[in-house]
Amino acid sequence: MFDYSGRRVLVTGGTSGIGAAIATAFVAAGADVTITGTRGSAAEYDGLPAGVAYAPLRLDERDTVLALAGSFDALDILVNNAGRTTVPEDFDGAVDANLKGVHALIQACLPMLARSDQRGGGAVVNIASMMAYFGNSMFPGYSASKAGLLLLTKSLAQGWGGRNVRINVVAPGPVRTPMTIRYADDPAYGPGTAQRMALGRWGEPEDIAAPVLFLAGPGAAFITGECLPVSGGYMIAEA
Repeated sequence: MFDYSGRRVLVTGGTSGIGAAIATAFVAAGADVTITGTRGSAAEYDGLPAGVAYAPLRLDERDTVLALAGSFDALDILVNNAGRTTVPEDFDGAVDANLKGVHALIQACLPMLARSDQRGGGAVVNIASMMAYFGNSMFPGYSASKAGLLLLTKSLAQGWGGRNVRINVVAPGPVRTPMTIRYADDPAYGPGTAQRMALGRWGEPEDIAAPVLFLAGPGAAFITGECLPVSGGYMIAEA
């Protein structure tokens, strides 16, 4: 479906779940892919996506954000998938990682992205969440940070649209990942959530990958500052 041969791609939070599916799809399309995780080396993980390079990153530590950006001499695509939440939630930590850290990484990478010769220019795809629209009483910091990410995307897209960079956001609905499996498999919450969705099922990480690859490439050359919900119909539920 996609050809990213020779393109340099950075996918944050690519060690599992949605990030790993996105990285795997880019590798299959011929890209040179680097993923990030919070551990010191790739050897500390089992089952990383095949064919990727690894770099450590903690979005709430600005020195590691700048070090990561400085390790590249060229970049065509940045996918901001990494995020953070805890139980009970650390509000400041969620905002620092999911919004402020993402902003810092985008800003550090924008000059490289602006030099991309990809048709449609360099591309940033941010990963938000349905919580950006509906909120969540357990994770107000996560919801607030993802809502902020929507407006950050629009604001940066306005500023960089004339400088060869497009910036968009994907908002996944309920997706079965290592982080959400306890909710997806809960005998009450899992089926109840699926019932809300028009497609009647939880998403899989691969369901998010293809929309990201579309927004990152030449087929979306006239799309910037937009949010694409990928929710299986969660957004259109009657109640």
